[in-house]
Amino acid sequence: MNTPRDEHEAAAADIRAVEQANTAFYEAMERGDLDALSGLWLPGEDLTVSCVHPGWPVLTGRGEVLRSYALIMANTEYIQFFLTDVGVAMTGDTALVTCTENILSGAPAEDGDALGPLVGQLVVATNVFRRTPDGWKLWSHHGSPVLAETGEEEDEGSPS
Repeated sequence: MNTPRDEHEAAAADIRAVEQANTAFYEAMERGDLDALSGLWLPGEDLTVSCVHPGWPVLTGRGEVLRSYALIMANTEYIQFFLTDVGVAMTGDTALVTCTENILSGAPAEDGDALGPLVGQLVVATNVFRRTPDGWKLWSHHGSPVLAETGEEEDEGSPS
């Protein structure tokens, strides 16, 4: 019979495994490793996986999702993710990870010799994982841009 302590330890181990799968996803993107990234998504063409990149329409199906990452990797010289506000929620064999992606990226320079200007952006993301016999695999990724607050709205409403 499972004791509450055993159940707590099993849940903690699951959370660590999901966190590791989430980290592996972002590390594969940073390395531009499409093979590693492909191995992190639910296998099989018949499974409906989905992805929403900031500003893109919903992509469905493993092939379409992986093609989008290949396109991003081919057109991004440098990308680094600094994750903040990471949270994990679980129910059964499904895990939900929410986080803020603090992204630093750069494309090739015009002359092709060096890295172009670096651009920073904030994206809030939700990553949904499913437990499989081969570990936790991505089922869905959704990223939405964070609109920066300028403070101008506050100034407009206050008397001068």
